[in-house]
Amino acid sequence: MSQHDELKAELIKTDDEFRRLYEEHQAYERRLQEINQKSLLSQEDEIEEKKIKLHKLALKDHMEQILRAHRETRVTA
Repeated sequence: MSQHDELKAELIKTDDEFRRLYEEHQAYERRLQEINQKSLLSQEDEIEEKKIKLHKLALKDHMEQILRAHRETRVTA
């Protein structure tokens, strides 16, 4: 397990905001998989898929900011 993964696992346990973001990201990932299992996507599915991908990206960016802040704190401490 890399340091990045260790810090992520620690934050999932200890940081409420990070855990919420992570769980939301996982829920979007599951929904995307459901959509992608369909053989033919409707226009609504395609729109939802794009929205989910944007939300997931925003969540990932937010999680990365938290990870970066914690890494910097560890380095300076």
